[in-house]
Amino acid sequence: MIRVLVVVILLAITGLFFVSRDKGVNLASPVGQVYGTTKIDIVNNWFPKENFALSNPSNLNIGAQSAIALNFETGEIIFNKNSRERLPVASTVKVMTALVALESADPAAVYTVSEKAASVGENSMGLTAGEKLTLRELLYGLMLVSGNDAAVAIAEGVSGSEDKFVTRMNETVSALGLKDTMFVNSSGLDEDGGNGYSTAYDMAVIAHYVWQKYELFRKVASTYNEYIEYTSEHKAFDLYNDTNLLTTYPGVRGIKPGFTWEAGLCLVTYAENDGKKILAVILGSDDRRGEMKELLDYSFGTYGITVSHPGLDLQQ
Repeated sequence: MIRVLVVVILLAITGLFFVSRDKGVNLASPVGQVYGTTKIDIVNNWFPKENFALSNPSNLNIGAQSAIALNFETGEIIFNKNSRERLPVASTVKVMTALVALESADPAAVYTVSEKAASVGENSMGLTAGEKLTLRELLYGLMLVSGNDAAVAIAEGVSGSEDKFVTRMNETVSALGLKDTMFVNSSGLDEDGGNGYSTAYDMAVIAHYVWQKYELFRKVASTYNEYIEYTSEHKAFDLYNDTNLLTTYPGVRGIKPGFTWEAGLCLVTYAENDGKKILAVILGSDDRRGEMKELLDYSFGTYGITVSHPGLDLQQ
């Protein structure tokens, strides 16, 4: 009798195994996967050093609502203007979109473009509903031409819906140790009744983390032109980077501009010259290009570095 009972139990366990395998049931954990990961594995130890700031010069006129310039390696603040003020940050939000995507998914993952993503409007890489692209390809559309369609396609592909992805973005904000940022979408578009915000300080920390950690992000953000070949899954895309100063200010490697009528002109910039690395953020500007040039000149100048940019000067 005991032998019969043992056999019955073994058969039951075996049957449960095959049912679970066929139906995709995860017996190891009842926690559902969030399209790539259920855990935010972030350790951030880099923050601007607010007890260190050179005196802001009276002859450096930065009219933006908020700005910060830092030594990328040490976190020393070189210039600071209202860097903790909560403001809309427009498409610089896409820096976090890229970070969450890279934290959560394989760049080779293939996502299908939804009707929602294809029709989101304003800045676009030109996606059509039903096309299939890799995350890597979508990142170029996200960062080079600030494609809102790419942002939504990434969000839906990584998390199943944009709302779930935005939750992930805000969880990542907390994991980074930031308290003055709230995202409401993956694109940075103005949202009625749910306006997001960040600060120059927080955007600097986000940009530092993703730039430092992900070689693919650095490669994408510093690319001037990316041609994505036609395949049976999607059309060809010829993408040019619209980041200010990328081709005109020596040492600028990227990262991301942004604009909405509510946020004004915004710009996050990383630059290297003579061994010094500068990270700068401008929010709510009327002339982000000119003000970032002045901010970079001043920042490198504090280390005795003079950057010559005759081509840029001729454009003034």
